[in-house]
Amino acid sequence: MARQQPPPWVHTAILLCLLSLTGAIEIPMDLSQPPTITKQSVKDHIVDPRDNILIECEAKGNPAPSFHWTRNSRFFNIAKDPRVSMRRRSGTLVIDFRSGGRPEEYEGEYQCFARNKFGTALSNRIRLQVSKSPLWPKENLDPVVVQEGAPLTLQCNPPPGLPSPVIFWMSSSMEPITQDKRVSQGHNGDLYFSNVMLQDMQTDYSCNARFHFTHTIQQKNAFTLKVLTNNPYNDSSLRNHPDMYSARGVAERTPSFMYPQGTASSQMVLRGMDLLLECIASGVPTPDIAWYKKGGDLPSDKAKFENFNKALRITNVSEEDSGEYFCLASNKMGSIRHTISVRVKAAPYWLDEPKNLILAPGEDGRLVCRANGNPKPTVQWMVNGEPLQSAPPNPNREVAGDTIIFRDTQISSRAVYQCNTSNEHGYLLANAFVSVLDVPPRMLSPRNQLIRVILYNRTRLDCPFFGSPIPTLRWFKNGQGSNLDGGNYHVYENGSLEIKMIRKEDQGIYTCVATNILGKAENQVRLEVKDPTRIYRMPEDQVVKRGTTVQLECRVKHDPSLKLAVSWLKDDEPLYIGNRMKKEDDSLTIFGVAERDQGSYTCVASTELDQDLAKASLTVLGRPDRPRDLELTDLAERSVRLTWIPGDDNNSPITDYVVQFEEDQFQPGVWHDHSKFPGSVNSAVLRLSPYVNYQFRVIAINEVGSSHPSLPSERYRTSGAPPESNPADVKGEGTRKNNMEITWTPMNATSAFGPNLRYIVKWRRRETRETWNNVTVWGSRYVVGQTPVYVPYEIRVQAENDFGKGPEPDTVIGYSGEDLPSAPRRFRVRQPNLETINLEWDHPEHPNGILIGYTLKYVAFNGTKLGKQIVENFSPNQTKFTVQRADPVSRYRFTLSARTQVGSGEAVTEESPAPPNEAYTNNQADIATQGWFIGLMCAIALLVLILLIVCFIKRSRGGKYPVREKKDVPLGPEDPKEEDGSFDYSDEDNKPLQGSQTSLDGTIKQQESDDSLVDYGEGGEGQFNEDGSFIGQYTVKKDKEETEGNESSEATSPVNAIYSLA
Repeated sequence: MARQQPPPWVHTAILLCLLSLTGAIEIPMDLSQPPTITKQSVKDHIVDPRDNILIECEAKGNPAPSFHWTRNSRFFNIAKDPRVSMRRRSGTLVIDFRSGGRPEEYEGEYQCFARNKFGTALSNRIRLQVSKSPLWPKENLDPVVVQEGAPLTLQCNPPPGLPSPVIFWMSSSMEPITQDKRVSQGHNGDLYFSNVMLQDMQTDYSCNARFHFTHTIQQKNAFTLKVLTNNPYNDSSLRNHPDMYSARGVAERTPSFMYPQGTASSQMVLRGMDLLLECIASGVPTPDIAWYKKGGDLPSDKAKFENFNKALRITNVSEEDSGEYFCLASNKMGSIRHTISVRVKAAPYWLDEPKNLILAPGEDGRLVCRANGNPKPTVQWMVNGEPLQSAPPNPNREVAGDTIIFRDTQISSRAVYQCNTSNEHGYLLANAFVSVLDVPPRMLSPRNQLIRVILYNRTRLDCPFFGSPIPTLRWFKNGQGSNLDGGNYHVYENGSLEIKMIRKEDQGIYTCVATNILGKAENQVRLEVKDPTRIYRMPEDQVVKRGTTVQLECRVKHDPSLKLAVSWLKDDEPLYIGNRMKKEDDSLTIFGVAERDQGSYTCVASTELDQDLAKASLTVLGRPDRPRDLELTDLAERSVRLTWIPGDDNNSPITDYVVQFEEDQFQPGVWHDHSKFPGSVNSAVLRLSPYVNYQFRVIAINEVGSSHPSLPSERYRTSGAPPESNPADVKGEGTRKNNMEITWTPMNATSAFGPNLRYIVKWRRRETRETWNNVTVWGSRYVVGQTPVYVPYEIRVQAENDFGKGPEPDTVIGYSGEDLPSAPRRFRVRQPNLETINLEWDHPEHPNGILIGYTLKYVAFNGTKLGKQIVENFSPNQTKFTVQRADPVSRYRFTLSARTQVGSGEAVTEESPAPPNEAYTNNQADIATQGWFIGLMCAIALLVLILLIVCFIKRSRGGKYPVREKKDVPLGPEDPKEEDGSFDYSDEDNKPLQGSQTSLDGTIKQQESDDSLVDYGEGGEGQFNEDGSFIGQYTVKKDKEETEGNESSEATSPVNAIYSLA
């Protein structure tokens, strides 16, 4: 961040303004005055022959001047040449060739004369030349035969053009000739080889000349080289070898100069021109050139080196640049120097140029013409274009060398004087008139001007005036007080009032008064003082990454009566506000910063009167530029040194370099990472593999990202060898149940080590230890057929090329193809309680491959009702699983299968065991809801009612109802069921019968008996209650005193019991 100083042109404008304040007073154009030349062509006027010729000459005067010309110092009669005309109210010549003619016929030296009754003014002598671009002479050039390592100069000798053509060398196919410190073009256009190499034969060499005016290029016939060498093999890899010359058998030599010849020379240069010194040397190795000045240092502000240090240019030469310079050419064999003596001459240049002289009758004055040069120029005075000696004598005029003195001038003394100063290097011509006038003071500017100025600035109030004699001028403020001069004020000769530092109290009305013996004139200027424009919050220097958003602030304070405008410059040029930028009153925002946004940004806050500048630098951290100029040196069988020149880091230091390589045999055009190096190095030794045609490139990396890859290096091929390794990732896997596919990762170019890389594939059954089968394969797979299902094989894959076999390979175990597995063994389902079910199984007897898991499918069912099927997948090591029951009643059906990569094998199915009383419960649940069962029960109930009625009737008649007529046989606990299927009923604890089960609705139901009525117990048991309800209980007789064969005692019939209660 910095408050920027005003640009240089502001200081220049101030300087010019101050110079104008001390210059001569101009005569108003409405007053009589001699001619003054205002515009003319340059002294050396070169024209295009295809265009009309224009020779300019314009002048002013009162009365308006007339014009005529001389050509080669003789009057040029324009009226006699139809092609030549003169522009109206001007002396400019126009030569028209539309109707024919040759421009060359008008070459020569022209001079314009502008004349009125008060005198004659002259232009410079204008040398008219027509541009020339002559054709190159046809010539047959024999091949240039040269020994390798010798120096060579190919001469251009372009045709003499006007102006001189620009020379450059190309091949006949218009490809530029690559130049370096070994091969370069001299200032004279010749092409110099410090030493010739065999590679120089790969192209031809043609000199080309480009002519400025015609915009044409002419090409000389091409040179071809024939290089004699001791080593005809052009190995490009040796081009950058440090011992390239000795490697090629070229003898090393000390330097010698090809241009200039010898050990000393001299050169002359004109003051103000550029000095160009040149030294081109031969030698093996190519010499380096250094420059020195005897007795002092080179002028650092004006000196620069060109053409690979072979040329020294010093701009805008002055006398102190003369002296002795020497160039030093050196290589490891020695050094040599050449001394150049520089002499600085000078065409004439002004010390005091004559100026127009305005006098009143009777006044004195003088014209001064002083110039310098080397050699010292002579001064010649003329009046109205004629030598002063030839002019009529004037007693009021005296010539004293470079000065003409006028005393007591009169009206007759009016004339235009010319001063011509010249030496052998050029001339200067100046016009200055003497005007004798009698004019009272007059103001030349508008009246009552308003001048607005900025506080604390230096300002100037102009009051242009004229009068003869020259009036005196005084300034007053607010119409009162003394003359303003001295202190903070200064009055210049032309009448301008300078106020050195404006203050608020300086505001007001200023009056200028011009007075001479003929009268006086005055004018007023109103001065307003304004506050300055100031940037009080300036933009800050920022360092940002590419792609981010940055904001530059610029907040301004200014006088409210002035209109403010804020603009931005980038690198001192107006900033184009594109789509990525947003300009506001107090800031500039850049979105998505890119590398091109880097630079200096200047905020310009300006009003009509002043401006303030504030500058900040924006540094963009970008990806580095690509490395360049890759060189291969230290070439060996298995290594090479790679050197490169780093690119610009774009403000973010380079952290790493990645070296990549490409080979043209296995994967041409594909780049692979070779190695990585720290960002501080630019040279590294690379380990190489046999039989690879390497090409390298380098990528630079910084915090922002990676550079573009460098241009590739030259190729370098290593010699071959047998493989040192075998392919990796060897596998044997079946793709079908009766095959085995052997695969491997193919070896790349850096591991092939030789041509015709192939693979020897061997295999055999592992268990049988049979002899090896083998086959040679060029790809990366081989399929073995007719194999048993999933058996192990021993596999070996060995690399081989034309140089031999690789090392003995390792043995890898592979397997033939898999099949579906058999069913899991011993699938067991256990139910430890009503909440869980445990499953267990064993692995299949025949896996037929690698088990990848088990699949279990199960579903709950209750009678005919089925739940949702659930699928579980298990790892191959899991052989147990527990199922949480959803309810204690439902049963489960389980299906289990094993899986290989082929798929699921044979399945085994089991069901969970039935819970206790499941049959009864299911019978109750299923039958009790059937319509036919309900009807049957109703029928049975009706039948029982009928029987009860019949029994009651019989009972009332006194009869008995036999229930059982057979022997009473006790029913033991070991045989609870009689032969006819009747059960022993017990009322103990009122428990449900064995085998009964809680129904689905939670009630307890007893099994219906299908026996006949049993005997009723004795002693009042089995009686009806008083209300007629049946309170008897079925029981089995247990009287052990009764013997077998006795008839069963008669039991009281229930009907009778009821009847007896009646």
